[in-house]
Amino acid sequence: MPDTQYQARIPIYPRAVKGRFRNLKWSVLALAYGVYFLLPWLRWEREHAANQAVLFDIPGRRFYLFDLLVHPQDIFWLAALLIILALLLFMVTGIAGRVFCGYFCFQTLWTDVFMLIERWVQGDRAARMRLAQQGGPRAMALKGATHGLWLLVAFATGLTFTLYWANAPDLVVAFFTGQAAFAAYATTGFLTITTYLLAGLLREQVCTYMCPYARFQSVMFDKDTLIVSYDAARGEGSEGRSKPVRGLRSREERQARGLGDCIDCGYCVQVCPVGIDIRDGLQYQCIHCALCVDACDTVMDGLKWPRGLVRYTSENALEGRRTRYFKPKTLGYAAPLVLITVLLVLGIAHQTPLDASVSQVRQPLFVQLSDGSIQNSYEIRLHNKAQHPVVLELRLTGLDGAALDTGRIERVSLMPEQRTTLLARVRYDVPAGAPRQQGVVFEVVPVEPEGMDVVRVESQFILR
Repeated sequence: MPDTQYQARIPIYPRAVKGRFRNLKWSVLALAYGVYFLLPWLRWEREHAANQAVLFDIPGRRFYLFDLLVHPQDIFWLAALLIILALLLFMVTGIAGRVFCGYFCFQTLWTDVFMLIERWVQGDRAARMRLAQQGGPRAMALKGATHGLWLLVAFATGLTFTLYWANAPDLVVAFFTGQAAFAAYATTGFLTITTYLLAGLLREQVCTYMCPYARFQSVMFDKDTLIVSYDAARGEGSEGRSKPVRGLRSREERQARGLGDCIDCGYCVQVCPVGIDIRDGLQYQCIHCALCVDACDTVMDGLKWPRGLVRYTSENALEGRRTRYFKPKTLGYAAPLVLITVLLVLGIAHQTPLDASVSQVRQPLFVQLSDGSIQNSYEIRLHNKAQHPVVLELRLTGLDGAALDTGRIERVSLMPEQRTTLLARVRYDVPAGAPRQQGVVFEVVPVEPEGMDVVRVESQFILR
């Protein structure tokens, strides 16, 4: 057999298991799927935009998140959110290991559903292993039904993602009547293929080989990190483990022989979605889903022995030392996490519904008029980010005696999301001994509706 640098994949056939952690995973999965698949259909009353609660409007350059409207200039919110999520991931990993991978990662959530479909159609572990070795019409039909259902879920996943970028009811009609944009078909097709490949065919290989998180997780682990662990001292005893044969069925008999509580049933290995043996110690492939904990607890319950042979614990706890959850490293993650979260909340809370900018016309910087006064010209850009029309007035402060001329425009009316640019001229009789330039403030005053804050923009007036 020729040497190769690539390892052939060993098929994994996880066995079904019941327990508290499996129930927790089902609960997280149901919540995640409910939010993902139903959110595009949630209606949210808006007078001047699509009535969709969450809508990423790329042509209009705005994102709608319920009552929050996000514009391109708010990109720092996204940066802050990504930093918050990264810090939260690092902090949680340092405390509780790879719980994100085991319960919340998209790869885990979709792979769980694909495995559930496979189990429904083909049966549990033993039946699937037999079916994999069989041919014939029945085997082909079961395998075909499995892949067909996988493709259906993958298609629903891709189409639902596309619905976040347009009004969902209209896009669905356009999609199935051939009237949707090419981007809708391309996005749905791409996500259908990738979901089918990653969750249906590659599965644990994504976590083992493709995801970088498995490789650098050890940087965040220490002896106080909670990880799924096998209690070797209890499970192995002094003479190792053994099956519960005659004379070794009770704990007392086993302890008298120096044997541990592990009966070597292999259930913990059979339920593992990445195919490892937790009894071999911490391995980078482990995603801390704790299904092996449920499996071992089920066996211990059947034997009426104490649970916890496989459990969430720390290396220090296994060695009989105290586990410290709050350490300087944890506080080092928590401090910037809280600070950035507060800044993000304040930034969103103080979002202004009006955006104004002032640019001084450079050619020429100033003009001396026939009466001796100096004139500067400015481009004023206004953007109504509110969800209602506004009527605005422009005023000038900071330069006593200066006159603001906006032509025949006395008030500016802007519809929601409307932008406009005005040319304004400022004339000023320069007193003797005045500096070469002075500060000036343009005020954008909302007239209708009442109660909106005045927007002030500072600029410079060039005298000579």
